Amino acid sequence: MTINQHIGVQHLINQQIVGKNHHTAESVLRGMGAMQAQEYKQALWAIGTRMQSATITHIETAIAEAKIVRTWTQRGTIHFVPAEDTHWMLKLCASRIVTGHGRRMNQLGLTHENITYCEKLILNTLVSGKSLTRAEIFKLFDDAGIATTGQRGYHILWHLAHLGIICMGAMQGKEQTFVLLDEWVPNPRNLSRDEALTELVWRYFSSRGPATDYDFAWWSGLTLTDTRIGMHNNDSRLVKMVMDDKTYWMANPSPPTHSQKVYLLPAYDEFLLGYQDRKAVLAGEYAQQVVPGNNGVFQPIVVIDGQVVGTWKHTIKQKTHLITPHLFISSDEIEAIIHPKKRRFRDFVDG
Repeated sequence: MTINQHIGVQHLINQQIVGKNHHTAESVLRGMGAMQAQEYKQALWAIGTRMQSATITHIETAIAEAKIVRTWTQRGTIHFVPAEDTHWMLKLCASRIVTGHGRRMNQLGLTHENITYCEKLILNTLVSGKSLTRAEIFKLFDDAGIATTGQRGYHILWHLAHLGIICMGAMQGKEQTFVLLDEWVPNPRNLSRDEALTELVWRYFSSRGPATDYDFAWWSGLTLTDTRIGMHNNDSRLVKMVMDDKTYWMANPSPPTHSQKVYLLPAYDEFLLGYQDRKAVLAGEYAQQVVPGNNGVFQPIVVIDGQVVGTWKHTIKQKTHLITPHLFISSDEIEAIIHPKKRRFRDFVDG
């Protein structure tokens, strides 16, 4: 087994893609800490692939029951997080992003007074468990004289979510709703900044190791200084590994295994998005096929032996789910062992 295969297989094991999968969506999120979720359906499958016999219904029930929350926690992008951890993650990670948002606000012609006024509108409108879709919130702002055109509406919601005023609630048909975070999650965990930093570093390296300090800093949006403080706080629990002159950390290394098991992972899965450096699992010559044009839009991926070996596409034709793999190297053997994974995905979608 090559070093890259070893790293990739460890990622599969520690991210619970292979091995003892979770029974609930909230258990997945507690183990992972946070998971990329800007593409809603892809994010549901990212959680589902780490669960035993999961369906979309299971995960959407966890959302509706406020066991997991979808909001902007890290790097200014949307993540799923455990409900009880939403507040402290926002304070630790999102608050730093807000401080650097002034330039974009100026470009959009948004002022601090605009945000404060919209916050009051939202607090008064969503009180007592109410929810509104994005379109309904934009109408609320527009009617009050705060224009939402040209990305203004999105960035108002973005800003209010980063401040911990709102989060995403349950879907209303195909429409995303928004709710008041303090009402949606009335009993959050309260951690000091040092406790939060220690907790997030532990969850990251225990679920994504082997990984570097730069990987965590990129993933969390925190500074390297904060990263290394959190790692120092976890010093007794993290194992240091040096491979190819690069230093990695992880918790509880698993014995290396060589398996021809294949996985159909969603776009934006943490298997790739959880790291700044993805070369260990995605060969450079194939990167353009996973992120065409390097435009930030990731394709769903086929993974075998801890390596990305292709992409796949899901379409529906005459009410039938069609899953089409596009392998980087032609292989009848891989094609054959993909079939059980296709069935699992169909069961997930239909459930």
